[in-house]
Order: sequence, then C-alpha cells, then structure tokens
Amino acid sequence: QVQLVESGGGLVQAGGSLRLSCVASGRTFSSYAMGWFRQAPGKEREFVASISRSGGRIDYGDLVKGRFTISRDNVKNSVALQMNNLKPGDTAVYYCAAVARRVWGGVTVGEYDDWGQGTQVTVSS
Repeated sequence: QVQLVESGGGLVQAGGSLRLSCVASGRTFSSYAMGWFRQAPGKEREFVASISRSGGRIDYGDLVKGRFTISRDNVKNSVALQMNNLKPGDTAVYYCAAVARRVWGGVTVGEYDDWGQGTQVTVSS
C-alpha cells in the first residue's frame, strides 16, 4: 500500500494554469503506475491522465489532451499534472491514484488500488 497526498489546487481564471503534485510514501514508488482522475459535483469520477512505472507510456482523457501534461519523478516519489488553458468545465476535485499490479496505469477507477484525498480545482469564467 502507498499513501498519496495531493497539493496545488486552487482558484484560477479561465485560460490560466495550475500544477498539481502528488507525493507518495510507503513502498517503492517506481513499482507503481500512477494516474489522475477528477470528480465534479453530481458526476462520476473520470479519467484524466496516467503514466507507466518508467514514464514510457502516457495516456490522456479526450477532454484534456493537448492541455494537460502528466510527469513523474521516481527519485522524489512524485507525480505531477500540469494543467494549461483551463476551462470552467475542468472544475472538480482532482485525485491521484496508484496501482502496483499493472505496468501501466488504466483508464478506469477500478484499475487503481490506492487514492489520495483529493485537491479542489476551481476555474472561473
């Protein structure tokens, strides 16, 4: 099991940028594929981005392609989500997730085993 703590959320105007960070503690970070999900009020949690253990495979949800970038630092035990050109529709609680039984992260909630507490991102129009 790994413990995940997100940070970096906040309030930003449309068109602005934010950088989310997730720091992991516990077992060896490089043995985990990582992902970011988000959940808006009244909606299901949805896939944002994932990155494989080595960082060699990256996937994005259709709504964020070209605007968000996921990266990881296996020395600092962290994964980041750079979010550019933010839109009001990006408003949600963003969650970091980890899975050890997969080489690369999946795109569904059930494919991950460990979750952070979430960080709020609010984009104003």
